[in-house]
Amino acid sequence: MRRSLAGVALAVTSMVALSFLIPLAALVLSLVKEQGVTAAEQQAAALAPVLTLTTDPAALQESAASLDSAEHLVVHLPDSGPLGSSKAPPALLERAQQGRESISREIPDGWICLQPVVLPGDRVAVIENFVPEAELTRGVRESWAVMTFLAVGLVCGSVLVADRLGAKVVRSSKRLAQASHALGRGDLDTRVDPMGPRELRDAGLAFNAMAQRMTELLAVERELVADLSHRLRTPLTALHLASERMAGTPESARVEAAVGELETELQAIIAAARTPLAVGPMGQGLLGPESSGGRPAGGTAAEPGPRCEAAEVVRRRTAFWSVLAEQQNRSCCLDLTQEPTAVGLSDDDVAAVVDALIGNVFRHTASGTPFGVRVVRTAQAVELVVEDGGPGIPDPDRALSRGSSTGSTGLGLDIAHRAANATGGSVHITRGPLGGAHITVTFALAAPALSGRRPRISRRRTARTRKAQPGP
Repeated sequence: MRRSLAGVALAVTSMVALSFLIPLAALVLSLVKEQGVTAAEQQAAALAPVLTLTTDPAALQESAASLDSAEHLVVHLPDSGPLGSSKAPPALLERAQQGRESISREIPDGWICLQPVVLPGDRVAVIENFVPEAELTRGVRESWAVMTFLAVGLVCGSVLVADRLGAKVVRSSKRLAQASHALGRGDLDTRVDPMGPRELRDAGLAFNAMAQRMTELLAVERELVADLSHRLRTPLTALHLASERMAGTPESARVEAAVGELETELQAIIAAARTPLAVGPMGQGLLGPESSGGRPAGGTAAEPGPRCEAAEVVRRRTAFWSVLAEQQNRSCCLDLTQEPTAVGLSDDDVAAVVDALIGNVFRHTASGTPFGVRVVRTAQAVELVVEDGGPGIPDPDRALSRGSSTGSTGLGLDIAHRAANATGGSVHITRGPLGGAHITVTFALAAPALSGRRPRISRRRTARTRKAQPGP
């Protein structure tokens, strides 16, 4: 690219320089020639007054010698020969004498000027001044050399400037190409420092935004795989309980082994999906920048985000787990508020939180351990509380760090934490009245749904219709 830009600059500047250099060279040559001819004519005209006063050869020679460049001045007297070495062709000289005509013309060796002078007695003398070819081109070559030097300097300067500008453009393009190759090889941390022209800076910013977005999407995909794998633990828990009820039967060992193998595979999938990946800040929502259904968690005015009744979802999921709790002799206490509990999450997201928290109770506490589920409505939020009578969580801060919980993947609490963050809530872990873990997940209340005019019009019409109907 640098060579192309330098070539373009060389071609353009050369054309511009030649377009000015050729006319200027011709103009200089014409001006120098014109100045030489004018000077010769002026010298001849200056000797004419002397010739009208005297025709003495000595006086004429003395007068001619006083003029500049008088070595080529020749006086043709009518009664005698020429005073000096004449260069004028006989035909031109005769024409000047007979026709009394001033003649200035180019001849093979230079330029000749003939000035007729009328003497007393109607005689005609002719003053000749010859300008050699060297005098007509004196200084032209030097002027041409100076102009050529300036033109070459201009061309070289433009090529140098174009090369420097091209170097900056090429450097920016090379860095962008190298970063693209690095990103293609899997280096998701590669970024470029935008530089060069505005278009390349915009391309660099777009590349950085694309790399950042790609990294975030890959991270979201990995988190989604881990979360979906974690959700499969809920039916696995049910299979574990079913295999325990089958204890002593020929099929129990085979079922228990299959369930254990499946759980091992799920653990491996979660561990692989949780391999550290350098990413930027994750977006809001349970599944990353976008919530379930592929829509933004917050929604827009034209397309509202997901929402559900948290209490109703908790009731359904607790009913599922209560069957398993009865089989393990666990007492389950469910306390749901009667107030509206609309939150900005989908049913699946809230169900995933409930399954994760109750599933942890079944996995990390012994059979017969009681637990309770409670949904409370406050002024600005909905609180989901899950507590148990187990040993509790010794390090709540570590438990809330994804993947760092001892003896597990740590995804259960992380699912709850990210779901709460998606609505602007939070998660708190303490020790509850039952003696074990007391986990409070706070969801911000969803904005009330806007009601349109059509339903109100329909109610008016319905009311009017009822009034118009006759009584029984």
